Amino acid sequence: MPSYVIAEPIGIPLDDGRKLYELTETLHAATETLPAGAQAAAAIEMFTYSAGVLAKKRARPARDLASRLIHTEIEGRRLTDMEFHLFFMLLIDAGSDTTRNLIAGGMLALLERPAELSRLRADLAGLLPTAREELLRFTSPVVYMRRTALADTVLAGERIAKGDKVVMYYGSANRDPAAFTDADHLDVGRTPNHHVAFGGTGAHFCLGAQIARVEIDAMLREILTRLDDLELTCAPEWQASNFISGPRTMPVRFRAA
Repeated sequence: MPSYVIAEPIGIPLDDGRKLYELTETLHAATETLPAGAQAAAAIEMFTYSAGVLAKKRARPARDLASRLIHTEIEGRRLTDMEFHLFFMLLIDAGSDTTRNLIAGGMLALLERPAELSRLRADLAGLLPTAREELLRFTSPVVYMRRTALADTVLAGERIAKGDKVVMYYGSANRDPAAFTDADHLDVGRTPNHHVAFGGTGAHFCLGAQIARVEIDAMLREILTRLDDLELTCAPEWQASNFISGPRTMPVRFRAA
């Protein structure tokens, strides 16, 4: 579903969105789990597809996001071809894999905690907003981001020099006992919940946070109202990735409501 949702505003066929999603799985995988050159080949395939979109939308603009990116000027400058390709990859990448892993990982967390799952089912309308934010906190589908320190500073007693590379692990922050009561416990009614699954604030906050929330609510609502007696049939297979956390496959059985 997230692949289809991001494909529509970009202005590409829905089935292409699903194929491009498969490329993001390769791009996010741990390098040692793939054949030599697989990630470079996936990036080239993504850029080749993006070049076709660029040529088509440049010649025949439509009312879609790709056309707007190509033809819009900011302070008299348009995106270069490479900037468009990188922006396109970012939209496909961030617009599908993260949400997909939150939904799958979140459902796994609920299935492993039947009391919280029953509690959510019993008051879906009332608890869905807090449950969604708690699943974001608890599963933290993006593992880390790396930044460059802009000034000398000290963080938790550690000296960081200007220019140092600093890695932020969102799962660690989201389980910080100093920030969350009973941080390792999943509470679908947790409030307040100042998690950092979408990043912090300002320029590095996730641009797609609001559309992701809409997608998460829509999927959870459909799953929890239409799939009764939902249970795992075997242990899930997790993605072999250092960057994205979530099940690659998660076989279940259910009774249609």
